Amino acid sequence: MAEKIIAGTGGEKYIPYDKREGNKSIVYFTRELNPAGLVKIFDRVKEVLGGKIAVKLHTGEQHGPNIIPRSWVKELFTARIPDAKIIETNTYYDGDRYTTERHRKTLEVNGWTFAPVDITDDKETVMLPVPNGKWFKEMSVGKNMLDYDSFLALTHFKGHMMGGFGGSNKNIGIGCADGRIGKKMIHTTPNQPNMWDIDKEELMERITESTQATISHFAKKISYINVMRNMSVSCDCEGTAAQPVVTPDVGILASLDILAVDQACVDLVYALPEESHHDLIERIETRHGLRQLTYMKEMGMGNDLYTLIDIDNGDAEISAAEAVKGISGKWVPDKF
Repeated sequence: MAEKIIAGTGGEKYIPYDKREGNKSIVYFTRELNPAGLVKIFDRVKEVLGGKIAVKLHTGEQHGPNIIPRSWVKELFTARIPDAKIIETNTYYDGDRYTTERHRKTLEVNGWTFAPVDITDDKETVMLPVPNGKWFKEMSVGKNMLDYDSFLALTHFKGHMMGGFGGSNKNIGIGCADGRIGKKMIHTTPNQPNMWDIDKEELMERITESTQATISHFAKKISYINVMRNMSVSCDCEGTAAQPVVTPDVGILASLDILAVDQACVDLVYALPEESHHDLIERIETRHGLRQLTYMKEMGMGNDLYTLIDIDNGDAEISAAEAVKGISGKWVPDKF
């Protein structure tokens, strides 16, 4: 029997698959990094979506090179969810999306013009409860988010300057918290003169509790897609200042379980050859980003065990190592 490792022993410590315990969830995987692949994997998690659908994605700073291609998202909207809306919030830092006016200009520059974009904290905010929160009992989000019946987290999986990695948890936890109240609650501890001065593991827990507020609100009407492409160690919030991409592209993953899909992406990164994953793993571990995963498990937000379904090959069950088999060397730019 595998040695048991207690969750929360350190966000810099990777817990191998065979050392985890609990139930399993389903995670779907495709190597097709193109519009057709995105549509194909969306079909595996679309059954919970209905009514007014909010699609939360990172639209990026101006001219950001690594965001999910607009053409992919446009094809998904056209083919499957023509009446959905993209949702975003303004930023806590003073950048291209700090105010609604600047944010609208950035959306235009970056080509997010094919579907409505709802900046949910444009006018008002609302507090949502955080079940079982340690740091928060409630979290401030853009009020417009409550106008939607279901929610798709469409996430560019990559590194992150403070979070170590940005998966569905970061996309929702930071991305749905409003720019002035919610994001300040996450990033700033009382009596700190520096708004970014916070303990690494505490930050992971605060992000996760913010996510818990949103996913609890949507209950079972939420699904998650992570696109493992152009994985710089930098977040898309760094725009053109992002570090060069050196980690090779992997594919697209989807699930109805937020922990399972983020954990599977992390597992695929660890399964890559050393020369391919060194920089991204260093970023994840030095920021204690793995605490996102163990804290999601502690909060009952999902399972870190999963069955990985290869939808390219007859729904075969595969391991992380099998999913990345044949991937080696450095990143090669694609035509998108």
